[in-house]
Amino acid sequence: MTNLIEIKDVHHAYQTANGPLPVLDGLDLSVPEGEFCAVVGPSGCGKSTLTRLVTGLMKPDSGEVWLHGELVKSPRKTVGMAFQNPVMLEWRTIMQNVMLPLEIVAPSMSKADREKRAMELLELVGLAGFEHKRPSELSGGMRQRASLCRAIVHKPQVLIMDEPFGALDNFTREDLWQTMRDLRAKEPFTCVLITHDLRESVFLGDQVVVLSGRPARTQYVLDVTLPADRTIDVLYEQQAGQMLHTLRDQIRIAQGREETHA
Repeated sequence: MTNLIEIKDVHHAYQTANGPLPVLDGLDLSVPEGEFCAVVGPSGCGKSTLTRLVTGLMKPDSGEVWLHGELVKSPRKTVGMAFQNPVMLEWRTIMQNVMLPLEIVAPSMSKADREKRAMELLELVGLAGFEHKRPSELSGGMRQRASLCRAIVHKPQVLIMDEPFGALDNFTREDLWQTMRDLRAKEPFTCVLITHDLRESVFLGDQVVVLSGRPARTQYVLDVTLPADRTIDVLYEQQAGQMLHTLRDQIRIAQGREETHA
């Protein structure tokens, strides 16, 4: 399987008043095309820095970031992004917000085709009938659904998600996990998800990468062997439970607490 993302021996530090603050220390990471990679680790270990490097918004101090066989040197239009706060333009309708990336990366595409593409995605996430509403007229979960549509409407090479469900209540969050599962089945894409929620990482991920404490490197990679059509119930079964115990142990190690489960 071809790796869509290759991160090779990446080092990065932020300059502070007290000198350099190392955040990544020889990080290596590979994400095969079409796979969903969830990234977890201690708070402040550099997970969000990783997303900026993949999108080209930041250059590493040393090492290389490759995307689809090309060295990333500048921001990439072929990357979709979804964040915890689904920022939308209030003066535009939901459909108009979803279409925005197409206006930027495919300006020659007709308005009718942009609307058709946006509507296909809105229907997939259960927002048919809300396309002419303004963002303020939708709940937080509905806005996040629209944000997901906007992130993939232009069929990006890779989708970067930085804790997109972190601000939602548990029921809405689990509902959106299932929405992501269904989107992947209908609209296959490669994804890197930054999350603090281990259940989320196991439910959505094909692999879960655990980063060490800062400065971060790849500490552990868990291959998720759950069925692709998994439901929330699978998280309460033994197989998922064992994976969650393993991830919790790895997080404890990353935090410097080496308590483990038998």
